[in-house]
Amino acid sequence: MARRTGRITPLVGVLAVAAAGCFAWASLIERRMFTLRRVEVPVLPVGSDPIRILHLSDLHMAPWQRDKQAWVRSLAAEQPDLVVDTGDNLGHADGIRGIELAFAEFGGVPGVYVNGSNDYYGPVRKNWLRYFRGPSSSGASAPRRSKDLDTPRLERFFTDALGWRSLNNRVDEITIRGTRIGFFGVDDPHIGRDRLDLLTGLLDGQEDTDSFESEASSPALHIGVAHAPYQRVLNSFVTHGADVILAGHTHGGQVCVPGVGALVTNCDIPRRQVKGLSLWRHAFRSAYLNVSAGLGTSIYAPVRFACRPEATLVTLVPR
Repeated sequence: MARRTGRITPLVGVLAVAAAGCFAWASLIERRMFTLRRVEVPVLPVGSDPIRILHLSDLHMAPWQRDKQAWVRSLAAEQPDLVVDTGDNLGHADGIRGIELAFAEFGGVPGVYVNGSNDYYGPVRKNWLRYFRGPSSSGASAPRRSKDLDTPRLERFFTDALGWRSLNNRVDEITIRGTRIGFFGVDDPHIGRDRLDLLTGLLDGQEDTDSFESEASSPALHIGVAHAPYQRVLNSFVTHGADVILAGHTHGGQVCVPGVGALVTNCDIPRRQVKGLSLWRHAFRSAYLNVSAGLGTSIYAPVRFACRPEATLVTLVPR
């Protein structure tokens, strides 16, 4: 017995050192390794000019995160044609100032946005193991606490200062590089703020408006935008004709196992589609789905492992 104990003790020590090293990497290094992922999506009509979309998500901004603010600001050098923000911008009661600094260079660039739960409610301490039991919210109702983030200031900054358009349970159209794009979106499904029941009427109303404008043509493609990629939302978007869907929320799993991938998704999307570009199929139709792993974490869970923080440059190209 003494010999066996003697063998186990060094092994425990090695495992403890390895675990400490992984935690140090995840908390001090990888969560700051901001990465720009580039993908091409063949959805435009033949002969169309490519359209570069900068997809940002889940910044969870705190005022002291100057490195993240500077990195996001530097993305303006990519000269995107459109910015799509899929929510969870705020990670602290004073995070709005960090967002204003990070996005300052994007004034004049067309953009659309939807909100996530962390654009209404600040982060709280949680037991990390809860995520293995399922999503942190039922997706059916809002948290039972008061909103404590400055959502009005965030939305004023997006709409008034940057000129971006809200897609929170709304539809819109923008012509970019000669291509007319139809957009539809929902407020955060993770806390039950999505109104998918309104989409059909909103899109019908948009078509009725277009029919009165003799020079208007139908959009060349449609893009659906949501924070949390719940299957009910993705299916509805495909049913309503989305060619491309952009979402965030999952953090790509945040803590992944090399060779295995994400262990959790914090919604009901399959783990294999927790981040990156894939096809979402429903009712004999399909749409390209890009789920961003996001740029931030909760200030109470500041770790990323085998899942770098990211933004995505999605280039739409002719079919």
